[in-house]
Amino acid sequence: MAEPTDATPWVPESRDLADLESAAHDCRGCELWEPATQVVFSAGDAGAHIVLVGEQPGDREDEQGEPFVGPAGRMLDEALDSAGIPRESAYLTNAVKHFRFEPRGKRRIHAKPELRHVKACHPWLDAELEAVEPRVVVAMGATAARAVLGRTVRIGESRGHLLEEPDHVVVVTTHPSAVLRLRGRDGYDEAYAALVADLRLAAPFA
Repeated sequence: MAEPTDATPWVPESRDLADLESAAHDCRGCELWEPATQVVFSAGDAGAHIVLVGEQPGDREDEQGEPFVGPAGRMLDEALDSAGIPRESAYLTNAVKHFRFEPRGKRRIHAKPELRHVKACHPWLDAELEAVEPRVVVAMGATAARAVLGRTVRIGESRGHLLEEPDHVVVVTTHPSAVLRLRGRDGYDEAYAALVADLRLAAPFA
């Protein structure tokens, strides 16, 4: 029997989010499940009009089992508040559901997921979008944009626009972690303002 190349064998036919999340804990669609603490599926309103998609869980998310609970999550909360979007009205998920990292002593350093990981996890994202049926999807970062749109995306060229897709519109922006890395340095105010401006594009749909 051939080795699986994506999550399809583990994704149930049900589009109930509780069923999807339960099934995701058994997913072996790629190797990332093995070193990770647990799958990090999603959080938020199952009936949300806005879906926020990030890259992958971080160290804190891997420990707690919920997306956007670490430093990048706090940055996102600030930006959502500035954009007038209540976090509890949104559905939050990631393109890749397991934390990819490199161990350095006792620390686990974020490692960008490869395209094969994004493709392997894509059936989960497809199922989530079918379940939630959002009006707008905000893709935060190039990995998320690739997962949502199915093609390579340049953030600088795509942000600031509403991209029409068959079932919803898409807003492309930077990942909050990219803004967080600039805090206390030149360019932070501009980067934060740009993130908020992108989220404001999505706000009328939420």
